[in-house]
Order: sequence, then structure tokens, then C-alpha cells
Amino acid sequence: MATKLTRIAIVNDDKCKPKKCRQECKRSCPVVRSGKLCIEVNPDSKIAFISESLCIGCGICPKKCPFDAITIINLPTNLETQVTHRYSANSFKLHRLPTPRPGQVLGLVGTNGIGKSTALKILSGKLKPNLGRYENPPDWEDVIKYFRGSELQNYFTKVLEDDLKAVVKPQYVDQLPRAVKTPNKSVKFLLEHRSAMGNMDEVLDVLELRHILDRDVNLLSGGELQRFAIGTVCVQKADVYMFDEPSSYLDVKQRLSAARMIRSLLGPDNYVIVVEHDLSVLDYLSDYICVLYGKPAVYGVVTLPHSVREGINIFLDGHIPTENLRFREESLTFRISEGTDDFQADKARAFSYPKMEKTLGNFRLNIDGGEFTDSEIIVMMGENGTGKTTFCRLLAGALKPDNAKKVPEMRISMKPQTITPKFEGTVRQLFFKRIKQAFLSPQFQTDVVKPLKLDDFIDQEVKNLSGGELQRVAIVMALGLPADIYLIDEPSAYLDSEQRIIAARVIKRFIMHAKKTAFIVEHDFIMATYLADRVIVFDGKPGIDAHANTPESLLTGCNTFLKNLDVTFRRDPTNYRPRINKLNSQLDQEQKLSGNYTALETGVPHDNGQHEGHKHHHNTPSASDTGVLGVQKGGLSRRENGSAHEISGMDADGGEECDDPDEQ
Repeated sequence: MATKLTRIAIVNDDKCKPKKCRQECKRSCPVVRSGKLCIEVNPDSKIAFISESLCIGCGICPKKCPFDAITIINLPTNLETQVTHRYSANSFKLHRLPTPRPGQVLGLVGTNGIGKSTALKILSGKLKPNLGRYENPPDWEDVIKYFRGSELQNYFTKVLEDDLKAVVKPQYVDQLPRAVKTPNKSVKFLLEHRSAMGNMDEVLDVLELRHILDRDVNLLSGGELQRFAIGTVCVQKADVYMFDEPSSYLDVKQRLSAARMIRSLLGPDNYVIVVEHDLSVLDYLSDYICVLYGKPAVYGVVTLPHSVREGINIFLDGHIPTENLRFREESLTFRISEGTDDFQADKARAFSYPKMEKTLGNFRLNIDGGEFTDSEIIVMMGENGTGKTTFCRLLAGALKPDNAKKVPEMRISMKPQTITPKFEGTVRQLFFKRIKQAFLSPQFQTDVVKPLKLDDFIDQEVKNLSGGELQRVAIVMALGLPADIYLIDEPSAYLDSEQRIIAARVIKRFIMHAKKTAFIVEHDFIMATYLADRVIVFDGKPGIDAHANTPESLLTGCNTFLKNLDVTFRRDPTNYRPRINKLNSQLDQEQKLSGNYTALETGVPHDNGQHEGHKHHHNTPSASDTGVLGVQKGGLSRRENGSAHEISGMDADGGEECDDPDEQ
């Protein structure tokens, strides 16, 4: 006997407009035609109602709906008994919950809109789980009875008795200044007002907050706001600490400092939960991981806890072995390929800029002269406050250098670090007003707009967009303007792990096709190594005296940058993603002694002959090699422009063992 599939019918209340259509969904439904009320549209209702128990999953109504407002999903039967929360009829549904453990850091990984924030709200006690019964919600006794026998039973018992105090670091830190209602808005006052742990000095030193203590919260930059928000949570005494995307706006050094600060909060009786999209930071920070999969804004499912390495690899692979379930068609692998060789002909046009100096107030920036060519992406690596944006403005001609050397005149298009939506109207209207020519070009649609999935929200008001949606709109706006140089500041902020990969691919392909140059500031190390053809390393004292080196190859540039930070990376033997070594671990010391901070040398992949057509390479990559994210389908490895090298962080003599000696 075939197992009955559980169905989820989702009606998007932003898109469904029963008064503007002819109710095609109801007219075309075979169940309604047979006389049953499967789809109801009352004259006074704002959206259609679909009965999930009567729906037969024929898939006609999603195709007939003129506004694409309906989604019908077939679920595995066993999930029907595991509904944790549902907001209303035909809306988002969360299955299961992550299991926090005292004295350990729980990492949550999954795409945007899959229920991570809902799970955090439930675990912090701000939202009572209704177990899918949105019309008659259960009381706390029923909720605890539902979770009996699991670790969540004790957790919710404490929540019910008000024994658990939860502190949450919100996702969107740029909205913090508006939330501060006290007359005194200085950083010092706000931190001291909440301080209850006696660790104020440690927080100020580790998060580098001392120099901004007297500053008003309204005047802080994105990175300073993020560190202030993390610091505010860390000085409070609580039982549950929750951090929603603690690394956006921070540079690599600050990300690791924040990770160490968050780990220092651990005690035998408290819980720490972190949502993070920078996989290398999540790896460094967590003790165990829950993966969330499903369909954004439709349903989300939380997996059982996994070890850190296994959890992240499951997310990248798109397959959960314990449930024998594939939730993504392709798996993602990280490898090295000769990304620039196909476009060698375009390198003929070279631009150069002279040695420059610039003083802004107390800050002084020295820039070594250099050159760049068309179809080239140069990633700027350095701490926040070392003059990366100043360098871009000098190139753009917005600032004049002190030594009066002439910078070649070039048209520039810039995506700023922080995005504040001021436009009145929809996304489509914004594109027609600012980048009409590019937006109507079929090539631009194929290369940029479609991969970034802007159609999902193209008719929504710009002011109502989430952070990730705004970021994608800003990337399209920057690439849509005709220019010689595209300057993109932190394209990964607020994007989830999958969207980062897509955005990076879009930027790279656009720059190659348009035969233009891009200067990119990016702190997500995985994304930076994927994008970069060459690297400019910024060093010196942030905010005081900084120095920009001449552009160098990816390998030497990453080594220089990581040497300044005293951090080493290895590669995972299964999918080649960069992983941060724990400080002073055996591998960390070995790599520092050999001067190889990035583990970009090739090795023998652990594929046990699974991948067909792979050769084992033992050569060191050339300077033109760039780290590229490949897509692997059905065991066969593919790349868009022909794979060249597969790479892992193991030496040929087995420098890293299978069981990952650096795992905690």
C-alpha cells in the first residue's frame, strides 16, 4: 500500500489578490468541480483558503494562479506528527526544533526564510509553539507533554517556570540606533547600564570597543555597531545567549575575536545558540550543528544534531544520510581552477595607478602604485578601518590624493557597505528609473537578474524588503550601471550561504562577460578566495596609519594577509572548503613553520574512486589560479568552463588525517 503524502498548501498573502483575478484556482480545481470545498474564496476574505486534507496535489492551481501566489508541496508522512509551529492557515510551517545543550555552542545553518529566527523566538520564550494548532493553541502543559522524553522537555519546563533568561543579539544591527530610547546614547552608558557579569574590561579589549566608548550609538559604523551589539549581550547575565548572524560587517580578525568572546560565555548551566552564514566562522565557533532544510517561506525542517564537520558537510552536500533525504539537487565543492586562462585575450588593456598618499583627519593612507586589467577581479583584504573604501574613492576621483599625482579618469559604479532604502515604490520601478537599459537587456537578465531570483519580490515595495533581498537589489543596481570599474563593498552581508555562492558566481561571470574590472571588499574568506584573481593586502594600524600593497597573486596575497592575522586555514578532505585551524593546534603550528597559511597546495582527494574522471595532482598551483566553487551533481564533478584542478588541504604524504585531528 502506498504511503499517503502529507501536503502543505501555501498562499502568499502579499501576492494573492482575489478581487483582481477571476479566481482561476477555484474554477480549475478538480476537487471543487466534484462538489467539495477544497478552495474557498469568500467575498470579504483577503486571500484564498485551501484545505490541505481535501487537496489531491494535482498541481493545477499553482499553474493557473496569475499572481504565482500558490505553492503546493508534498511532504514525507512522518513529518506530519512533528509540527512545532504554524502561524496561520496556508502559511509557513516549522517541523521539529533545534536541541540546545548546556555548556555547548549550538550552530544553526540553513537558507534565509527557513525558520531559524522562528526557532530562536520559540527557544527564547518569546513565542509559544502551537504544534500546528493555530486555531486553538495548546497550553504549556500540552507543549511540555509533546516534548517529553527529549532534552527539550527540561528546557521548556525551565521556560515555563521563568527560570530561563534569554538575551538575543538581533540580525539587523543597523536598526539598533532607532531602538535606543534612553536620552544618553553613548556606548559606555549603554554597556554599563546592562553590565552584570564583571567581564566589562575583557569585552572592551577583545571586541576593540575602548576607542568608541564616548561615541553616540547613532554615529557608529556597521562593524562598530555589530561589535557593540555582541558586547551588549556578552556583559549581561543570562541562561540563554542567542546570536543571529554575529559576523556581518566584521573583518576576519574581528570575526575570530567575536567567536572567542562568544565561546567564553559558556558555563556548565547556560546555553549558547548561534545562527551564522559564514561557514568557516560557524565551524570555528560551534560544538555541534543542526541543519535546517525545506523551502523558504513554505516549510522548514530541523535535523537531529550533528558534529560540526559532519553538519556543515551535510548542508553543502544537500543530502542527509540519517534520513536518506536529498534536499538540494546539486552539492557544492570548493576547488582550485585556472579561472582566468579562458579570458587571456582580454588582458591586453591594462590600467595603472600611481603611488599615492592621503590624509583624512588623523588617518593616513599610503598606497603603492599598481596596475589592473579588464576582466579582472581584485579583492581587497584587510581589517576594517585600513582605508579600503578611501582607496576606492581615490580611484573613483571622489577624493584627491595629497601628492597631486593624476589618477586616470574612469567611470565608477559603487555598491556601498550599508544600504538604506529611501525609494518610494516597487523594486521594478526602481530598476526602470535607475538602470532601465541594462534591466531590459536579455543578457543582463540571464547573467544577473534570474540567478539572484529577484522575480520572487520584484513587485514588492523597496522599503518592505528584508536585508538579504535589499542586498541582492543593491548588487543588481551596481552591476546595471555602465562603468569601467565596479566597486562592491561586502556583497555577502545578510545573504545566506547558498545566496553568497550564487552572488559570487553572478559577479564573476558578469565581470568576465562585460570585460570590466571589479574591486571587491569581502570578509567572508570562502567567498573572497572564490572571487579573487588578485589581492591587495591592507596592513598597518586601523584608523591611524595604513598601507596598501601593490596587487599580488591570490596565493601570496592570502598568505601575507593571514600571516598578519596569525591564522591558518586547512581544507576539508571531502569538499575542499577552507576551515580555520584552532590556535596552536598541531596543524596550525606545522603550517606556520612551513609559511603556508592557506593550505592551497594540492593533495589526494578522499573520494575512494567515487568521482569519475578525477586525476590526482601533486603540483603547486600557479599564481593565476583562483579558488572556485564547483557544482557537483550525481557523483560527477563539473565546472562551467572546464575543470582544471581538484584540491584539498592534505599533503600527498597525508598531512591531515581522515578523522580530522583539529576537531574539538
